[in-house]
Amino acid sequence: MIDVIIAGGGPTGMMLASELRLHGVRVVVVEKESERPPHVRSLGLHIRSIEIMDQRGLLERFLEAGTQYPAAGGFGGVHKPAPERLDTAHAYTLGIPQPVTDRLLAEHATEAGAEIRTGCALTGLTQDDYGVTAELSDGTRLRGSFLVGCDGGRSTVRKLLGVDFPGEPSRNDALLGEMELTAPADEVAAVMTEVRKTQLRFGAGPTQGGLYRVVVPAAEAGSARQPTMEEFREQLRAYAGTDFGAHSPRWLSRFGDATRLAAAFRTGRVLLAGDAAHVHPPLGGQGLNLGVQDAFNLGWKLAAEVNGWAPAGLLDTYHAERHPVAAEVLENTRVQSEMLNSAPVRGLIARLMDFEDVHRYLVGQVTAIDVRYDFGSEQVLVGRRLKDVRLKHGRLFELMRTGRGLLLDQSGRLSVAGWTDRVDHVADVSEELDAAAVLLRPDGHVTWLGDDQQGLEAQLSRWFGSPSRPA
Repeated sequence: MIDVIIAGGGPTGMMLASELRLHGVRVVVVEKESERPPHVRSLGLHIRSIEIMDQRGLLERFLEAGTQYPAAGGFGGVHKPAPERLDTAHAYTLGIPQPVTDRLLAEHATEAGAEIRTGCALTGLTQDDYGVTAELSDGTRLRGSFLVGCDGGRSTVRKLLGVDFPGEPSRNDALLGEMELTAPADEVAAVMTEVRKTQLRFGAGPTQGGLYRVVVPAAEAGSARQPTMEEFREQLRAYAGTDFGAHSPRWLSRFGDATRLAAAFRTGRVLLAGDAAHVHPPLGGQGLNLGVQDAFNLGWKLAAEVNGWAPAGLLDTYHAERHPVAAEVLENTRVQSEMLNSAPVRGLIARLMDFEDVHRYLVGQVTAIDVRYDFGSEQVLVGRRLKDVRLKHGRLFELMRTGRGLLLDQSGRLSVAGWTDRVDHVADVSEELDAAAVLLRPDGHVTWLGDDQQGLEAQLSRWFGSPSRPA
């Protein structure tokens, strides 16, 4: 029997498949599209996602295919440089079109041994105490121990489960597409600069293949209708006074500022991740990043459940940890949407961002480097991810590519005996780490720091289950 069925072969699904394969979990990804869509919805990766790629040895591939820009420092149309000395070794944004990200993650999942079935949609599911049966559009069925819906904002999995998806409907829609423009580039740039003085939901910039990526406010909100080229031209003329001679679209779409959050990320043996669990405005470019980070949180926990060593309640920490993170993203994107609509609100937030603590807080939210899970400890580092600290014999992230837990022991006196099949023990030192030792989960979050063997073993049991032999 298959261990895990993943519905949806986008970035979230492929990242999850790769994480599960690190632990030998048998995975099948079913994707309704036969070919990857050309839509460039996401334009890049923020710091935390860049760190994740480095932790799994993928960063060089992404760097070769992308462009590094200064770290994001803006918020809701307010443009500022990022604060200095961010808590990361990767203080930049990586510009990389989503189709390229899709391809790189799909290649990684395939290399890791995941089975990927394209042109095959999930149409039904049932679950019992022992597993999940998925019905597919080709008439076949798959049986797995678990199923994860990574199938987007209109998730079939979520609807079949009957999970509530409360939130706010879209109040501001925009049209987005790639197309050819006959107007000279300098004219397009000049008009765009002028229009954006009063309308921040407008833009037209060159992209690959001589096309332009164009965004313009839609005439109505909340429509599910596919926009036409004539609708684009009408809206361009309405806001810019010209349609730039727009023609020959590569693709057209619309998006809104709706915010919705699934009431439960887990229902029995079925889980939700990425846009299937939360939708929000694309402001700040957080959507793809949030989904990849969901997968990074869930992968090792689901693998532990499949492989039989998960401590009680481990899988439920996925909802407990990621639901609040998603709620904060929904909140900050709604605030950004309001900022785009109101110059006074935008001006007030801009002045508040002149206070360094406020600016760092907002940048930490957008880049996800300030995410801290509640592990019940008052120690500042516990619950946070540890940045890529330099060690005497290398880098921290180079040690995390197996997807196992890690004890970084600067004292050299501690032991993970009893958990060596799940946790690596590295005796090394770093000038950047003020702790005798730190215990990291496979997703890089600190669960414990100190020099007490008994305290260490309590946290090993909490996160990595019972020892395979007495510690």
